[in-house]
Amino acid sequence: MVGGGRNAFIGAIHRLAMRLDDQIELVAGALSSDPENAAASAAEIGIAQDRSYADYHAMARAEAERPDGIEAVVIVTPNHLHAPIATAFLEAGIDVICDKPLSTTLSEAEALVALARAKNRKFVVTLNNTGYAMVRQAREMVAAGELGRIVSVHAAYIQDWLTLPIDAQGQKQAEWRTDPARAGQSAVLADIGVHAFNLASFISGCEAEAVSADLFTAVPGRRLDDNAHVLMRWTGGARGTILASQTSPGHYNDLSVRIYGDKAGLEWSGARPEELRFSRYGEETRTLVRGGHGSTEASRRVSRMPAAHPEGYIEAFANFYRDAADIIRVHRSGGAVDPALVAQVPDVVDGARGVKFVAAAVVSSSAGGAWTPALF
Repeated sequence: MVGGGRNAFIGAIHRLAMRLDDQIELVAGALSSDPENAAASAAEIGIAQDRSYADYHAMARAEAERPDGIEAVVIVTPNHLHAPIATAFLEAGIDVICDKPLSTTLSEAEALVALARAKNRKFVVTLNNTGYAMVRQAREMVAAGELGRIVSVHAAYIQDWLTLPIDAQGQKQAEWRTDPARAGQSAVLADIGVHAFNLASFISGCEAEAVSADLFTAVPGRRLDDNAHVLMRWTGGARGTILASQTSPGHYNDLSVRIYGDKAGLEWSGARPEELRFSRYGEETRTLVRGGHGSTEASRRVSRMPAAHPEGYIEAFANFYRDAADIIRVHRSGGAVDPALVAQVPDVVDGARGVKFVAAAVVSSSAGGAWTPALF
């Protein structure tokens, strides 16, 4: 792991998820750019002293030379470091699991796609909401034609934690996320908007064709946007919206997706992740429950508990890591990876699509909402 040392939020979440199925062993890390913190963080989670590094370049070189060197690296740093770290490990022949967004610029994303292909390495991006059982079921139902022709696709991710200027007051997580040098062109889209965008695309099977965006900052003096309203033109003729906000009081972590076809519609919410609302036109709405009657093969495969034994965020994240481990293990052994499994796990191309979406939205907003191509 690179990043994720003491007092870092998301690194600990990744470690919980990767350990849940005993498929991944964390053996090395450059957990902080501060050598003292890196060493202390490694000791705290059981990484041996000789495999704790203060520099990710040194880690990539040393681990590539070891007979028992790492098979994959997990990158959980601020956004601006994703591309250079991933590049270093790909060049060393090591597979990559990278937090979103893939990079802060489209040119970096394109370079990572090309490098991963050239080095024949697996590269997955932790757009982890794809791991929820009912998200997998929704995707399967859309692909089976249960909604008919897709007409509209909407997703939203709404929070309130940046309602006050805590970034200007030095709150660590807020401060870097609103810094253009570290977050990139957009704050709210790079942080949470890409999750909404990916979820909409993952379930619907549609890709972004063009966007018309309005990005704005609700908190005076903030350096990057904290709200985004994006009109979407999806491939196949569907229309829709992506909404993202981090200044909406009363919403702690409100992720949702709604997809409507000419036969039926479905809705999923991260606040009630075990349920999927499915409505055939002219019929009563059904609430499908994970593990219950109406469960599909896609949701049964990743369900860990019987119905009404709650599963949530960590379990969904763990599903992502379990699938990523399977893909990397089979690929490194020279075997053929199951295409159905590969399709369930966002990869470097999906990550690049997210970067393209963010870049197109920024261009569109700067041009007064002009429709801007977004297809990667």
